[in-house]
Amino acid sequence: MTYFVTGATGFIGRYLVQSLLQKGKGTIYVLVRPKSIGKLDELREFWGKDSLKRVVPIKGDLGLPKLGVGKADVAKLKGKIRHFYHLGAVYDLEASAEAMEKANITGTRGALEFAETVNAGCFHLVSSIAAAGLYRGTFTEDMFEEAEELEHPYHRTKHDSEAMVRANGRIPFRVYRPGAVLGHSQTGFIDKIDGPYYFFKALQKLRESWPRSIPLVGIEGGYINVVPVDFVVDALVHLSHQPKLDGRCFHLTDPKARRVGEVLNVFARAAHAPEMAFRLDPKVFAMVPEPVTQSVQRSKPIQNVFNQLLRDLQVPRSVLQFVNYPTRFDSTATQKILDKAKIRVPALEDYAWRLWDYWERHLDPDLSIDRSLKGAVKGKVVMITGGSSGIGEAAAIRIAEAGGKVLVVARDEEKLAEVRKKITDAGGFVKTYSCDITEYAANDKLAKDVLKEFGHVDVLINNAGRSIRRSLALSYDRFHDFERTMQLNYFACVRLTMNLLPSMTARKDGHVINVSSIGVLTNAPRFSAYVASKAALESFARCAASEFHDENVHFTIINMPLVRTPMIAPTKLYEEMPTIISPDEAADMIADAIIRKPQRIATRLGVISEIMHLVMPKMSEVVMNSAYRMFPDSAAALGKREGEEQRPATREAMIFASLMRGIHW
Repeated sequence: MTYFVTGATGFIGRYLVQSLLQKGKGTIYVLVRPKSIGKLDELREFWGKDSLKRVVPIKGDLGLPKLGVGKADVAKLKGKIRHFYHLGAVYDLEASAEAMEKANITGTRGALEFAETVNAGCFHLVSSIAAAGLYRGTFTEDMFEEAEELEHPYHRTKHDSEAMVRANGRIPFRVYRPGAVLGHSQTGFIDKIDGPYYFFKALQKLRESWPRSIPLVGIEGGYINVVPVDFVVDALVHLSHQPKLDGRCFHLTDPKARRVGEVLNVFARAAHAPEMAFRLDPKVFAMVPEPVTQSVQRSKPIQNVFNQLLRDLQVPRSVLQFVNYPTRFDSTATQKILDKAKIRVPALEDYAWRLWDYWERHLDPDLSIDRSLKGAVKGKVVMITGGSSGIGEAAAIRIAEAGGKVLVVARDEEKLAEVRKKITDAGGFVKTYSCDITEYAANDKLAKDVLKEFGHVDVLINNAGRSIRRSLALSYDRFHDFERTMQLNYFACVRLTMNLLPSMTARKDGHVINVSSIGVLTNAPRFSAYVASKAALESFARCAASEFHDENVHFTIINMPLVRTPMIAPTKLYEEMPTIISPDEAADMIADAIIRKPQRIATRLGVISEIMHLVMPKMSEVVMNSAYRMFPDSAAALGKREGEEQRPATREAMIFASLMRGIHW
């Protein structure tokens, strides 16, 4: 038996050709554009050795009359084609109306003309359930003219192409309407993101940010009919070879109609993401007066928020109109035929995990993004304050190794020289600036000099800071402690940021990273001066982020846990604690901030502490007070000279510190 296939290199087409190869010994002619011959050669490996002899390319184009097939090929094929499968079409909802018109209408017209020219036995049109439009109710296989709301170009072009085949009258035909085609139920393979796959990124983000134990409230949605590609092909091949079925339409759909919310929950289980335990029927919102609904929809702030949400989740806006899809599809007649061959739609629950696994391994859009530090900073100007030691030094070295142009700012020229040597010896780019950024004139000059030489700063890391560990009971006569910490940790950072913001907004590109403290989340005792200054910087950053969001200037807060740096050296107690993170670990957090540009980076312990303070403030107060009484003040805080005896930390205190890694005590 001889076949002709358009769209053989497409998703359904590749499996159709494979199935036809396995079914018999006939020749399979496939329409291929001259530029796509290479793709056909790649598919031969998938089809097997038999395809080298039995799969024959015919050069042509869907956009041309009679498919643009040459006279010699027409003569060769005339009277020989028993089954003509027309799969060539655009299935992308995001494609332009012009592209859909060309592929779905012009392509079908050309395919019909060519099939007539070569006297094909039967024309098999692979249409879509989209041909029904947005029909409200159950759409049966003998319905066509009843289609409603065909405004979307995909619906309209699929309906019109089917109408063209039905009205032809000169060649026997059969029409197949698959549901939303998913990946292969045994391998998970699919060649592009479509249908439910558009919501996979949202499920992934929920998995990463929301505990599975906490139920979600979602929308029940309308009906969605999904089927795996192997079922579609098995059904198509079987039905096309059965006698006395010409002129009929077949729904290749799941007899079990599922709501959108149910389908998303199936994939949520496959992704190990939280499920929607409560799903609201959209009819609930019908109680809201229409003028109110329209007013909300037209609201510019609401639109901006909604559009940003869609961008973050990578969901095309056009897909949302199908969330409340109103149509159910009856496939009773088709299923009776398929049952005899034991061809049934597999349960989505049985293969959803394969689809998710394949998407996450091969199609996740984030896989194509360079998530390396090198990809984020190569050739970019990165300024780091407090970069002569500790966190700043480790981050500067790391960024320079990745190809960034590092500008290191600190007061100590000798230490700056050491950092400069380390980076230059390793082949990195570095420029150092000796500057006390608490001096406003020096701060302004620093920014002016940098902008004059480099033109801009891509990333500003406000890392310079001053920490004071002293209880309030010992600070009554030390108001200057609060002034000094605020001067460096807040005012100096804000000054430098504001000096550089105009150049960032002018370029519509910039990133400000503020190294804050876990103490802001834990309300650490003895650190009131330090925590207050960091909290002020965080508040500034959050407000600034709101103002500059549409200018593509990002602000990131890092609630850094306690790091073993020279800043904490006066507190000898910390020498005994093995749970303090290293500067290299802190540099990892800064690198992560540069790469991902999140609003906040914090440890799980820090986040839990913040939640505890919000949910159970009194209990948190008791815990922190217990810790306050458990740990002694340092010799420096007590006004003792170095070497003078002070109360050591108890065993109980050390165990407590080990459980609370990175928290300031």
